[in-house]
Amino acid sequence: MDRRIMGVETEFGIHYSHPGTKPLTPEEVARYLFRPVVEWGRSSNVFIPNGSRLYLDVGSHPEYATAECSTLPELIATDKAGELIMNRLVAQAQEQMREDGFEGTIYLYKNNADSQGNSFGSHENYLLQRSTEFRRLSESLIPFLITRQLMCGSGAVIADSTRINPDSHPGIPETPHFAFSHRADYVQEGISSSTTRSRPIINTRDEPHADASQYRRLHVIVGDSNMSETTQMVRFGSTDLMLRMIEAGVPLKDFQLDHPVQAIRQVSHDLTGTATLRLRNGRRMSALHLQEHFLDHARTFIDRHGAHHEHVPAVLELWERALAAVRTQDFSDIDTEIDWAIKHRFYQQYAARHGLGWDAARLAQLDLSYHDIDPDRGLFNLLTRRGAAARWVTDADIEYAAENAPASTRAALRGHFIRTARERGLEYTVDWTHMKLNDKPICTVMVKDPFAVTSDQMEHLLECFPRCATPLE
Repeated sequence: MDRRIMGVETEFGIHYSHPGTKPLTPEEVARYLFRPVVEWGRSSNVFIPNGSRLYLDVGSHPEYATAECSTLPELIATDKAGELIMNRLVAQAQEQMREDGFEGTIYLYKNNADSQGNSFGSHENYLLQRSTEFRRLSESLIPFLITRQLMCGSGAVIADSTRINPDSHPGIPETPHFAFSHRADYVQEGISSSTTRSRPIINTRDEPHADASQYRRLHVIVGDSNMSETTQMVRFGSTDLMLRMIEAGVPLKDFQLDHPVQAIRQVSHDLTGTATLRLRNGRRMSALHLQEHFLDHARTFIDRHGAHHEHVPAVLELWERALAAVRTQDFSDIDTEIDWAIKHRFYQQYAARHGLGWDAARLAQLDLSYHDIDPDRGLFNLLTRRGAAARWVTDADIEYAAENAPASTRAALRGHFIRTARERGLEYTVDWTHMKLNDKPICTVMVKDPFAVTSDQMEHLLECFPRCATPLE
């Protein structure tokens, strides 16, 4: 597959701070947040003009699913656009709440856990050829995903070590410490059809939203919610390279892990990357050695077949630097580019200035603040303005992606349909593959090709209906 359809679904944590004022439940705050969405789309589950999906998930979690993207810049800009869109909803909600006498503050966090032990996800979607054997795919990919946190974990302050059971997770420190991953401790299975009852590394739900005879969907739900654009670049870019090797039949050796759940937690809590993981064949390998093996194979694959897009060299280069930083324990070469390293540097400096240990409540607060998506208040955004966190796309790219669908996929059709229908005052319904004008349900346009960027049928449908006097608000 020369091009890869990719997307990411992000569940945001929501908190309402109201010292000395009237309280609101998370459900009530979520209703305020989504009031403009319901007014705009007659539902709390809508597709918006940039081709993406915006909705309230189980537990009153605001969720944003990017439109289909086929390039890394599209994906990262469209994902970051979700933060911009959510912040606009927060501003509108705060204004309405104050009119109703609620003076508190809404916080939205792009992270993976709250203080009550609840976990929420950052789910990756990759379109694969149907001919790809799922068993071989999972056997090769799970060891990669378990150890991928060395490059793209978001980092976490583990202040409360009581939630770590040393009997079930040997080798994990019992004392407060810093870990690679926010998500790893909440993973419960390697593969499962569930996303909530048991949180697996790979979810087996196969909804390609395309021709199912040609494509299948890979649903990866183990990833951390990244704030850093450069971390996202290596996260999605390295996974795409792994998938290309698997699809091409490259032999990646048998690195199936004996206990995947134990392994992912063990890797997270070992910043040296050297703790050995037991394989099913009885051998032992470290996370660092596994990732170096995958990187070597990726480099060989690109040398033989060429780079399939212009950003492959950047992906490989940052992948290699991240592993070198773990190997040498000198994080200075990646501490503006990789989320966990950005955090680690800042927290260490802050702790040294104030004489704090990893069990300090203030560090746990900063760990949450890092994921606050407010552009003026969030720690990551503050570090970015100071030049302490690198950029990979621009503010203009993100602003554009908030209003416009990716030009290289079917999302461009969806966005055009939504915008045109609203301008003409037409009631409509859309999903990932269908576009329908509600008063003419038999005139539904279905686009099963995710790479389609034109549709004569859709244009004909829109032109057949007169413009209404009042556009939809």
